[in-house]
Amino acid sequence: MNTNASYPIGTSGQKWTEQDRQAWRESTQVKRLYSEEVLPKIEALSTRFIVEQYGALSYDAERFPLFSIKSNQWDEHKPTVLISGGVHGYETSGVQGALLFADKHLETYSKHFNIVIAPCVSPWGYETINRWNPLAIDPNRSFYADSPAEESAALQSLVASIGDVLIHFDLHETTDTDETEFRPALAARDGVDYEEDIIPDGFYTVGDTENPQLAFQAAVIDSVAKVTHIAPADSKGQIIGSDVVQNGVILYPMIKLGLCGGVSNCQYHTTTEVYPDSPKVTDEECNRAQVAAILGGLDYVLSTR
Repeated sequence: MNTNASYPIGTSGQKWTEQDRQAWRESTQVKRLYSEEVLPKIEALSTRFIVEQYGALSYDAERFPLFSIKSNQWDEHKPTVLISGGVHGYETSGVQGALLFADKHLETYSKHFNIVIAPCVSPWGYETINRWNPLAIDPNRSFYADSPAEESAALQSLVASIGDVLIHFDLHETTDTDETEFRPALAARDGVDYEEDIIPDGFYTVGDTENPQLAFQAAVIDSVAKVTHIAPADSKGQIIGSDVVQNGVILYPMIKLGLCGGVSNCQYHTTTEVYPDSPKVTDEECNRAQVAAILGGLDYVLSTR
């Protein structure tokens, strides 16, 4: 259903002006601190792994440094794995799940892979619990040349510096606030009608339309199913408006849409989608589901080599 339900910023039917974007930015509030919830965990990992700063956001460079965590003893003969979290900063388990994997499993799997983790790509979004950056730009639609999003451009530079990537896990969530806040805001920003949708209850993955790797996706789903429930298809056989191609899996054209999943030319990619608002899960289980997704994918690739 299309609706003209009003959003408090902007003029119905018109794209946001710079003044509207400023009004939106001024409406945001800091609700948690990157310096308290993320940076200390990264620093703690620096005693065991290679932690490098790959950028800083100009909004406040001292407050928002960007770090990667790398496995020790980089070996050009090993395949490389990229794990990105917090491209949408509000999706908490993407950040905390990436850090949990680093703490519990990075050492073990670095015997087989070079692993690079960018645990919090969008720290401003993490602090304000937001999908966009301060310019009302979605970093996860901005992975292309001359990106308008600093967050995306910085990750692109990091990926370019590490060479070929075999596997990429991009850790996300689908939340109830997607329907109550973020999608209505998007419609208002772009001057279009807001089209209501249904938030799927459970975990699912998004593969690349051009390179779906469905056996790999199935291994991810099977691993996560041991931790949390998998989202069923709706009455149309879809999840968030896309056809379900197999249990818990939909496909998007990653490069065409400027998604983080297209940031490398990897053979295997999955975008995870945890549902943290389900009464069936805890925050800890959401973090563990992200870890399970990574483990399932890595084990699958190891079994095929």
